[in-house]
Amino acid sequence: MSLQDERREYRYGRLNRAGLHGSPATQFDRWLQQALDAGLSDATAMVLATVDAAGQPSQRTVLLKGLDDRGLQFFTHLTSAKARDIAVNARVSVLFPWLSMGRQVSVTATVTQLPVAEAEAYFHSRPRDSQLAAWASDQSQPVAARQVLDDEFAAMQETYAGREIPMPADWGGYCLAPSCWEFWQGGENRLHDRFRYTPAAAGSWQITRLAP
Repeated sequence: MSLQDERREYRYGRLNRAGLHGSPATQFDRWLQQALDAGLSDATAMVLATVDAAGQPSQRTVLLKGLDDRGLQFFTHLTSAKARDIAVNARVSVLFPWLSMGRQVSVTATVTQLPVAEAEAYFHSRPRDSQLAAWASDQSQPVAARQVLDDEFAAMQETYAGREIPMPADWGGYCLAPSCWEFWQGGENRLHDRFRYTPAAAGSWQITRLAP
């Protein structure tokens, strides 16, 4: 089979200016809720793109864990590769690929670290084994074998048996303050609908239709 012949038509629906909310965060929340209601797997997964000190971009999937007036939030190890990138370049982008609905949302943003108290509150809401895994894994660092991870996880289970697990000092959260949002709805014959939100005066947003 030729990859050039691999394609499908997008027939989920259309997107027009009249149907968009004036606030991109509200529009995003609508689409996210529709994705959740439709039973999409990992609807909160977003592909995070960062750039390191040498200008090399990289991507990985993280989970959206909060959305408020400040922006979008996620949590991770503060010594991970993405955290090191953010430390030298706080400008990032994320993509929500809701492809089974023929939709994508991309966001350009600037990142700041969340307060420790918020990170701790979220950390302690995680399943116990996920908390232990944060201690067992030195994220993004080389590891000799899977058994090393399993052994370290078992050691953490023993260390914290019967007591509360503290948040590691190198674990925390980030908030992405959006400077641009783009909503993409796949259309038939590759005539997709694309709308970009950019900041305007007095806290409002300018909405522009883009050619597909």
